Amino acid sequence: MFKTLLATLAVSTVVLSAPAPVTTDVTDKEILRIALTLEHTENAFYTSAMKAYSEQDFVDAGFDPEFRGRFAQIANHEAAHVAYLIGLLGGDAVEPCQYDFPHTEPRSFVAMSTILETIGTSAYIGAAKHISDRSYLTGAGAILAVEARHQAWVSGTVSGGQPWQGSFDVPLPGSGALALAAQFITPESCPLSNGPLPLPVALPSLDLLHQTPARGEPLTVNVVGLAKEPFTAVYFAWMDGMDVLYSDSEGNFPLAGGLLGFHTTVPENLHQGTVLVTIVSSKDQRPSGANMLSGFQVVTIV
Repeated sequence: MFKTLLATLAVSTVVLSAPAPVTTDVTDKEILRIALTLEHTENAFYTSAMKAYSEQDFVDAGFDPEFRGRFAQIANHEAAHVAYLIGLLGGDAVEPCQYDFPHTEPRSFVAMSTILETIGTSAYIGAAKHISDRSYLTGAGAILAVEARHQAWVSGTVSGGQPWQGSFDVPLPGSGALALAAQFITPESCPLSNGPLPLPVALPSLDLLHQTPARGEPLTVNVVGLAKEPFTAVYFAWMDGMDVLYSDSEGNFPLAGGLLGFHTTVPENLHQGTVLVTIVSSKDQRPSGANMLSGFQVVTIV
């Protein structure tokens, strides 16, 4: 189910993820507005699911009956995060948009929960160095700790996978987190009063033909929206905790419409669990707007 859901997300739009780096002059208010946008998304996700699925639905899907109650607690946490951030922002708070979450029963809901909790945890980590107000930083840290507990519980206890990937989680720029979350936001549904957010320029999305690869496994990747052109170099950048591991492109092949596909091999020393991958033109800096040729994709290494 997790593999199927990831594949669905990968081809849903060409702007799944295109994170340009958050600049050092981003303000605390902008960071809080990004955080509130993400929390609105999580809040809508859990609230709608709790209305859609009963405890019996979870049991029928093969889950312990107590899991539904725990997810209801997570829904309450996300609502509290929204209220807290609105309190900090006051009149500058963004309002919720309309959302479309592609889950149809508890198992696909659980798989999507893993993705959203990964995005949320990584976004708070990535934002920490840009927050100048120490009281805001403390509040963000308190939310981060809870989001990380959500992620570990859903990935481990509920899904039966790895509750953590390693000693560190991935720091994700706020614009990258927004772009990953944007796939669940109905286009043009956000209130005009929200104003602009620092969304990145659209980059092509990755369509991995195998969404749960093993370490050392050959991998074929279609790049949706990348026109064929003579690249001097193409590398796959795998964000695993604080590290970025690279694998070479082992040749490309043409797709319909002049687009490109690539072959690579998953690095042997990645941690098992959830990582982020993108393609870049150089290995001399972390993935950023300067070297990224695609957006990020969420991948589960088995």
